[in-house]
Amino acid sequence: MTPNDAAALARIALGHVTREYPHKADHVMNGDDDAYLPRRVHPIFFGSFDWHSCVHGYWLLTRIQRLYPDLAEVAAIDALFADAFTVDKVAAECAYLDQPTSRGFERPYGWAWLLMLHSELVVAKSPHGATLRPLANAFADRWRSHLPLMTYPVRAGTHANTAFALVLAERYARVIGDAALRQGMAERAEHWFGADRGAQAWEPGGEDFLSPVLMEAMAMQRLLPADAFAAWFADFLPRLSDGEPSSLLTPAWVSDRSDGRIAHLDGLNLSRAWAMRAIAPAVGGAAGQVLATAADDHLAVALDQVAGDYMGEHWLASFALLAITGTE
Repeated sequence: MTPNDAAALARIALGHVTREYPHKADHVMNGDDDAYLPRRVHPIFFGSFDWHSCVHGYWLLTRIQRLYPDLAEVAAIDALFADAFTVDKVAAECAYLDQPTSRGFERPYGWAWLLMLHSELVVAKSPHGATLRPLANAFADRWRSHLPLMTYPVRAGTHANTAFALVLAERYARVIGDAALRQGMAERAEHWFGADRGAQAWEPGGEDFLSPVLMEAMAMQRLLPADAFAAWFADFLPRLSDGEPSSLLTPAWVSDRSDGRIAHLDGLNLSRAWAMRAIAPAVGGAAGQVLATAADDHLAVALDQVAGDYMGEHWLASFALLAITGTE
């Protein structure tokens, strides 16, 4: 990624993380007093169409700031963070979680992205990491408590996907040194996915932005020892070296980018590329080469679609940055 590419992604995020409307709320009302105004209820993460997209917009800016500190856009990022990451605003975001009706708020997608954001601030040695820590702690506690309650994983290609949350939360646990949380996730991943064999890859669904198969594989790669993952993966996708299942390796076609749900498929191409690039070195051989080639194919059709219609633009840049730079 060139500095010009990084600057372009930063400008996209700077243009929407404080754009309050249009806004899609994840909010439960018990009466008239619970009327929702985004900036009042979420004084940090009120932009970007929805709460979770705003969170990962801030993650994008944090990573760009860390990797490209000499960009002209970094001054605007610094000013934004100084205004957003204050003790009072973090306390207000935490207070929202104390409402009885907020138990399922942004679970697990928003939880995982908030943990990912905090881990990036920690890696960057940003003073804002300490300010955001109470909110990260609150979501980590929720995730820790929720894991044993999940008898079954959610394998959807959208926000509820359990494996995607495991991948981002694993990075958080590793960065902050929470070995117990990471071990708990590893045990649950083995329980949920350890016996999976011969994945058929009946995907993509028409509104997917995540690959259920690849997210599961990436979670297992992150949480299993290398030799155990290699053995599991060989049984999970046994025909991969022959280019099968082809549906997993073929980029998705997007028919209407003004439709927010159909535009998810641009994100699928980016998240598949991210996963394939992460898994390929751990697999190696012919199967690893198949993944590496397919990752390039997915990137080639998706990177030019990040900017344009707001229904994709408010979130796709983050997935492009994941695809280019990886989880780390």
